[in-house]
Amino acid sequence: MAPVPSWLRRAVDGPQSLEDVAFAAGAAIGALDTVVRRQQRWAGAWGQRLALSAAAMTAKQAGRVEDEGALRDAVLLTRPGDFLSVGPAGLLLIAWRRLAARPGDELLTEKNLAAVLEEFGYAPDDEVVSDLADDLRQLAASDGTVGLLTGAFTAAERHGFARAVGAWLADALLAQRLGWTHAIPLLGGEAGPSARPRRSAASSVATSIEIDSERAKSLLAAMARAAMRAIDLSAELERRADRLLAVAPKLRAKAANAVVNKLLSDDAIVASEKIAGMSDRGLRRLFDRLVELGAVRESSGRPTFRIYGL
Repeated sequence: MAPVPSWLRRAVDGPQSLEDVAFAAGAAIGALDTVVRRQQRWAGAWGQRLALSAAAMTAKQAGRVEDEGALRDAVLLTRPGDFLSVGPAGLLLIAWRRLAARPGDELLTEKNLAAVLEEFGYAPDDEVVSDLADDLRQLAASDGTVGLLTGAFTAAERHGFARAVGAWLADALLAQRLGWTHAIPLLGGEAGPSARPRRSAASSVATSIEIDSERAKSLLAAMARAAMRAIDLSAELERRADRLLAVAPKLRAKAANAVVNKLLSDDAIVASEKIAGMSDRGLRRLFDRLVELGAVRESSGRPTFRIYGL
C-alpha cells in the first residue's frame, strides 16, 4: 500500500486558507476512500482500533483518566451482555465500537441514535431523538461535504450534546455520503474543532461569517489529519495481518482458522475467549505460538487476563 504522499502531509501543516484546507481534506478523504473500498480481511480490526482511539480521546475530553488500555479492559474483561458493568468510560468505547461495527444504513435510525446517546451518558426522550434524526436526514439530503460535517456538530450542540456526539454523527454522515458499508471512526480521535464561540446579538454579519469560516477550516483540518492517521494505521495493520496469514498454515490447532479470523476482525481478544473447538488451554498455547512467530502481540503486559491482537 502506498503511504500518504508527503505533499498531502505538508498541506495540513501551518497557516492556510479555507480553500487550501478544503483541498487537502478532499484529497485525504479520497485516499481513505480507496482504502475502505478494498474491503480487506483486516478491516474489522482497523475500524475497532480507530474506535478505541476515539473513545480514549472522548474520555480525555470528558475529564476522565482512562487510557486505551483501561478502556479495552473495561469492555473485553466484562462478561458478554453485561454492559452495565463496563462503567461510563467503557460505554464510551461501546459507542464508538457501535459506529465501526453496525451497517452504515442503520447508524442514524432513531433506535440506534437513542442507544448511542445513552452510551455517551445522556438520557434523551423520544422527542429529542426524533428531532435529531430529522436534522440528520435533512443534512444527508443536502449538498456539500463541508455543510454536512459542520451541520452534524451544530445539530449535536443544538440539543446540548458534547463535541464527541457531533464527531460520531459526522463520521456516520460521511460514511453514508460516500456509500461505505461501515463507518470509520475519524473525528472522535481528534482534539478539534472546538465548540462554536458564543456571540452577542450585536455581532456583525462579517464577524459571524469569519467565525463560521474558521470553524469550517478547523473541522476540515481535523478531518484531513484523521483520514491520514487512519490510512497510516491501515498500512501498519496490513503488514501485521500479512504476517499472521503467512504463519497461519503452520498452526495445527483445530480452530486455528477461527482464531485468525477473530484477530482480523476485532481490535483484540482475551485469552479466555470462548471459541468453538478450542479449549482454554489450547487457546493460550496457540497465542503463545503466535507471539513466538511474531504474528500477534500481547497488549496488557499482565501474567493473567492477557489480551492479544494484531
